[in-house]
Amino acid sequence: MSLMSKLLSLAVVTTLSINAGTDADDVKDYVKNYMIQNKQVKVTEVDIISTKKLDEPKGWDVYFLNIHANVKKSATVFDKVTVPETLFVKDGYTVPTLINLETGEDYKSILKPELKADVYNDKHLVAGNKDAKHKMVVFSDPQCPFCQTKIPEIYKAVKENPKTFALYYYHFPLLRIHPVSDIITRAMVVEQNKGNAAKAMEFYSLKINPREVNATKVLDKINKEYGLKITEKDINTEEVSKEIIFDKDMATKSMVSGTPTVYLDGKWDASRNKYKELISK
Repeated sequence: MSLMSKLLSLAVVTTLSINAGTDADDVKDYVKNYMIQNKQVKVTEVDIISTKKLDEPKGWDVYFLNIHANVKKSATVFDKVTVPETLFVKDGYTVPTLINLETGEDYKSILKPELKADVYNDKHLVAGNKDAKHKMVVFSDPQCPFCQTKIPEIYKAVKENPKTFALYYYHFPLLRIHPVSDIITRAMVVEQNKGNAAKAMEFYSLKINPREVNATKVLDKINKEYGLKITEKDINTEEVSKEIIFDKDMATKSMVSGTPTVYLDGKWDASRNKYKELISK
């Protein structure tokens, strides 16, 4: 369980009446003072990423949040965590989830905020033309089994249709499931910084024990497999670490929780296949 999930597991979330004519400040105050009823958790700040009015069911406002908090581990030790959260607000009341009783559809699981413009920066453009008609963004882990099929497929489609798509790539290694992804991701960043995004994308074909954490073994396999000379010194620079942290922070702001997460023109594509409808159009 991640620290973010741990924070929520420690929390008791209650439905609480808040001011009628609720605004952003009311929501922030609610989260800070009432939402998390656990003495080990202290909410320090609440960022409202964006809001959305639901067309159906009517009357509900959706607030996409990042909750910053300190989680007490001992008398003097605290973990600083940031937790993405979604709240539904109507007529001065808030609930942590909204479910359609007829279909069982959970709105919390199907809604994500639209991406901000700052996600489209040149450093993360790995394929296509930045002036293309459509922009795609992916958050991915090179050892995620579904990513290993889907990301090369998307990358190939964008390379073949550079005027139609621009592809922006963000690293989101799931280290609790695939510890080896830390080393692979760092090696990918090294190649991307050399201008070798195409070579970095080849790492999706790497077959290796997902629990391997010996950097020497992992890099030896990468170098042999792809004809490279990446060293441990290369992957452990401050620059590489900062870039990985930046990608992780962008995932948090975008409320990304799994891989592969795919956006098309700023909107989350749960199917990951909507781009196919735009090819040759």
